[in-house]
Amino acid sequence: MGTETVQSGVFDEGTDLRREQRGWYFYDWACSVYSTSVLTVFLGPYLTSVADHAADADGYVHPLGIPVRAGSFFAYSVSLSVILAVVVMPLVGSAADRTGGKRRLLGVAAYAGAAATTGMFFLDGDRYLLGGLLLIVANAAQSVALMLYNSYLPQIAPPEERDTISARGWAFGYVAGSLVLIVDLVLYSAHDSFGLSETEAVRICLAGAGLWWGAFTLVPLRRLRDRGGRTGGAAAPGLRQLAATARDMRRHPLTLSFLLAYLVYNDGIQTVISQASVYGSEELGLGQSTLIGAVLMVQVLAVAGALTMGRLARTYGAKRTILGSLVAWTVTLAAGYFLPAKAPVWFFALAAGIGLVLGGSQALSRSLFSHLVPPGKEAEYFAAYEMSDRGMSWLGPLLFGITYQLTGSYRSAIISLVAFFVIGFALLARVPVRRAVGEAGNPVPQKI
Repeated sequence: MGTETVQSGVFDEGTDLRREQRGWYFYDWACSVYSTSVLTVFLGPYLTSVADHAADADGYVHPLGIPVRAGSFFAYSVSLSVILAVVVMPLVGSAADRTGGKRRLLGVAAYAGAAATTGMFFLDGDRYLLGGLLLIVANAAQSVALMLYNSYLPQIAPPEERDTISARGWAFGYVAGSLVLIVDLVLYSAHDSFGLSETEAVRICLAGAGLWWGAFTLVPLRRLRDRGGRTGGAAAPGLRQLAATARDMRRHPLTLSFLLAYLVYNDGIQTVISQASVYGSEELGLGQSTLIGAVLMVQVLAVAGALTMGRLARTYGAKRTILGSLVAWTVTLAAGYFLPAKAPVWFFALAAGIGLVLGGSQALSRSLFSHLVPPGKEAEYFAAYEMSDRGMSWLGPLLFGITYQLTGSYRSAIISLVAFFVIGFALLARVPVRRAVGEAGNPVPQKI
């Protein structure tokens, strides 16, 4: 029996659906290694050390003549990558919906990010500007690729299965991150046995993540299908397209309300992910091996957490489950402020708390949003979602960097992030999600 042809934006039921879902999982498997090995573990402390090496006597580097404290350079680079993504994602999302060429655009974005990550092998000495440039390209490319990847979800999964399918994708990513981190831990810890210096081992780990990303991206590119695009003119420039999407969202105010809540609490999540290793190394005085082990624990527990929260969502609904996770995030992050220095046991306890809620809160947010997208506008709306996921996550790193620059304390920087979870909880609690799904023109699941 052949595949049923449907308009883009409507769930596509056909004989190859399970094969396409498995291919979809594999992009999480491919790109999550960048988030774990590069962004979470190695690049923050390593790029900070490179910037420290290039800093003047007062601890400042001067990109484009601007004085920047070396300890803030990584956070500012993350923020700049987000600004680039904000410009590019609406243009790419609209083009994907109009042309139906989503798979090709996914490949271009993924391989741009993989190439930039592989190029981090050449980051050594005082080349902090090279590191910042590669980070900006890789992070922006990942945001664009994830936006396209996420927009496949309403096309490959029926409404009642989306929480489960989304959670499985996150679980695939965390398993891949765990496997690569084990290899990284062995390579880094025993670098002398391999005839490598510590910095050479870090550079190999960074480049290896890029090679992994590129190699496994072949699987989704072979299995995912393009759907027919919708009719319409050429896509507008990025910022104009963003404005057009925002105007369209005004016709769906409840979708916009959810997106605002997600923007706030996920900004906190993404900042914790990107800055945790800097906090551990610079404020708590923990070694790289300890940080790798803690992140590995996060990856392992996040697999169980994502699948468990997916099951909880089937019983209690995605919204209630997400709200519960935000309470857990608030408590865990507040506890992180009081962690004693040079105490790995307590840092591992903090990592365990993060791991149990990390995957589930993100997976369920993605699946919940998929119900709120008007049919036929998946990539365009997921461009806005991805700006909230990674694209608009510039305020957290910026606040973190400014707080450190003003106070010189990473503890003050980390506690400032609690506000994102408290405000996000309040905003999400006010969204009537069942009515939002109906107003978007989608069937309302029994549990939402």
